[in-house]
Amino acid sequence: MATPVQIKLSKRPAGIPQDDVWETTNDAPRDLADGEIALDVQYLSIDPAMRGWMRDGRSYVPPVGIGEVMRAIGAGVVTASKADGFDEGDAVVGLTGVQTHYVGPSQGFNKVFPGLAPLPTFLAGLGMPGMTAYFGLLDVGQLKDGETVLVSAAAGAVGGIVGQIAKIKGCRVIGLAGGKEKCDAVINEYGFDDCIDYKAGDVGAAIKKACPDRIDVYFDNVGGEILDAALNNIAMNGRIVVCGAISQYNEVKAPAGPANYLQLLVQRARMEGLVVFDYQKRFPEAAMQMAGWAQEGKLKFKEHVVEGIENFPDALRMLFEGRNHGKLVVKI
Repeated sequence: MATPVQIKLSKRPAGIPQDDVWETTNDAPRDLADGEIALDVQYLSIDPAMRGWMRDGRSYVPPVGIGEVMRAIGAGVVTASKADGFDEGDAVVGLTGVQTHYVGPSQGFNKVFPGLAPLPTFLAGLGMPGMTAYFGLLDVGQLKDGETVLVSAAAGAVGGIVGQIAKIKGCRVIGLAGGKEKCDAVINEYGFDDCIDYKAGDVGAAIKKACPDRIDVYFDNVGGEILDAALNNIAMNGRIVVCGAISQYNEVKAPAGPANYLQLLVQRARMEGLVVFDYQKRFPEAAMQMAGWAQEGKLKFKEHVVEGIENFPDALRMLFEGRNHGKLVVKI
């Protein structure tokens, strides 16, 4: 067996996590207990939620402890099992942590089928980002055919899928992304009707021009000033899906809330948060539907793969600096 590697949280970061918040160790895997599995971890998912997991505060899951392996969703192959329903050679996805080998409870792991799609896709379009897009847009956003949809971080792992599903549903879809290259990809690769470069000028004015009939569903991945701009253009009975606030995650002081939240009152609109794990029992339903759309050529998945677990710290920074194109994954 190759030398095991674990990347652990050594202190809580201020701002974007730098190299000094991590400790690399080489602890040998322990023996299996009943109900546990052992994995060779092959891919790690790099997600905005990871920054929140590092913060010592109340959230939907406890924070990663100092000295603990950094929490991450991973995909790998079972090398040994004392758990019912899992056999050696099974490909699985679950909370592996940032490490080359996982030994622990099988609870929360799902078997996947690499014959249906490459293994990294089960961390992307057929994984948490895809599930987030699917349930966020259709269940929380209550999308109706023909509506106008605005999506922030439209070139990202979740945003790109949100826009494509909205197009499948016959909607007019506008994206927000940073820079011409990403905006071109949003239009040409994902099929959005238009894309606003939020770095290029007055975002509020650009949204108003692109959405003359206002926004029926705003899928928010960034928070901050862009959320305020979307609120100013929300339609009567519009819905705002609060998926994330990546523009705020690395702020040292607490972020300010929306300055114009009373637009929710004026427009009888609704803003609702989304935690995708609430829909875990329905993941197979979404995966089957999205795999079908992909096979029909209606839905594209895109992964940005970084080689080597030693490059995890920089991969996480890539995410917050906007250097990735598509779903960011580390190949172990």
